Amino acid sequence: MNQPFIVALDFSSKQEVNEFLRLFSDTPLFVKVGMELYYQEGPAMIEELKAQGHRIFLDLKLHDIPNTVKQAMKGLARLGVDLVNVHAAGGTQMMKAALEGLEAGTASGVRRPMCIAVTQLTSTSEQMLRAELWIAHSMEETVVHYASLAKESGLDGVVCSAKEVPLIREHLGEAFVTVTPGIRFANEAKGDQVRVVTPAEARKLGTNFIVIGRSITRASDPYAAYERLQREWNREE
Repeated sequence: MNQPFIVALDFSSKQEVNEFLRLFSDTPLFVKVGMELYYQEGPAMIEELKAQGHRIFLDLKLHDIPNTVKQAMKGLARLGVDLVNVHAAGGTQMMKAALEGLEAGTASGVRRPMCIAVTQLTSTSEQMLRAELWIAHSMEETVVHYASLAKESGLDGVVCSAKEVPLIREHLGEAFVTVTPGIRFANEAKGDQVRVVTPAEARKLGTNFIVIGRSITRASDPYAAYERLQREWNREE
């Protein structure tokens, strides 16, 4: 999966998705299907995106008892997506069960989907971490700890802010995959995100993949915005 850009299809219907993707008919994308779209359109949406040649990050953030997550992952593996995720807060037994389910549901001779764990959402601030989630450690300490649990459990990587990527590299090595949402162009509002960086900053911080949604999908010219993303990512400092 060499393409570093994951475009978040944060739409509510197949019609909206198709209208957007029509602009990229000659450009297969790496797309993220989250709860908003999957809960409306279901597995048929995945099948359609695959038929169009797009790679898929199915972003459902599973977090439940180990056996439930295992059985859910067994079903998701059969969809043939490229990347799935869980919440690291579910613990090591849950994360190990997720992998067991993926392996059990993946057809023989086929590579199982990559599995990553959410550390802390990029909408979570340091103040929220302490006041609402009652986590006494700093954001950086918490993210590294959760990432360590994910690696211990055999997962391929984590979802985190790009700002935390250097620490994860330091503690867990270069091979551990980082997927970073909270990406905005320099002239854009943060919206509901808190730990935000630009595409160029994300590359400089060393992340493997960036997830970008509204900056592309809500742009007046989405294709031009995608080209801007490529230019900013590839720009030499």
